[in-house]
Amino acid sequence: MCDAGWIMPDQSSSPTRRGMLAGTGSFLLNPGEAGEKLRVVVVGGHPDDPESGCGGTIARFTGSGHRVTIFYLTRGERGIPGKSLDEAAAIRTREAGEACRILGARAVFLGQVDGDTSISRTVYEQFEKLLSAERPDIVFAQWPIDSHRDHRITGLLAHDAWLRTTPKFQLYYYEVESGRQTQQFAPGCYVNIASTIDKKRASIFAHASQGPAGIWALHDQMQRFRGVEAACKVAEGFIPLAQGRTITF
Repeated sequence: MCDAGWIMPDQSSSPTRRGMLAGTGSFLLNPGEAGEKLRVVVVGGHPDDPESGCGGTIARFTGSGHRVTIFYLTRGERGIPGKSLDEAAAIRTREAGEACRILGARAVFLGQVDGDTSISRTVYEQFEKLLSAERPDIVFAQWPIDSHRDHRITGLLAHDAWLRTTPKFQLYYYEVESGRQTQQFAPGCYVNIASTIDKKRASIFAHASQGPAGIWALHDQMQRFRGVEAACKVAEGFIPLAQGRTITF
């Protein structure tokens, strides 16, 4: 079952058209499918969030020729003790660039500051403008029930943009450090990442300033647990919060 890529629990029938994603979320895109090249945007609060939560999925998309852009809300300015905000930002920007190179993605930094992020009508509108310029088919964002404000804001920005955008993109939420940060996360679909696990690991270890061994150890437990749920070795889980237009290959 896991070899199909996307896995839905209790799916009793197969889709009649490859790559179709029904409005109910019953059928989900296989990142390994050939056909129309998709535009994917992954939104994260800090460098290392997208890599930790869905690095394996990102690598599956890029490995199949789809375009992936990673939006980092901040540059992780407060993520290195003893460094000034500017010093930490420079280090973490370089690390994010290397992680994106490994995953085959493009990095975009949205200009907010780690630990001092905000949300307002202006911020919503600015984010929607930036996201719309990418013309995404699929957006992944952090689940907004989270202990970290920066993570919560990324989820709210993505959902607000979905509400305001036509045509609709497909929106999925991912988890990071579940239990410590992401809370009450119950995946509705999974991606088998066995074929891209090495790239995911390398992208996490590109964030050398963040203690990547500890980040990897926790997320390795998570992806193995999600693999048990999905009946495969390792998987990343997602909540399909809102679905829009159908994509046909």
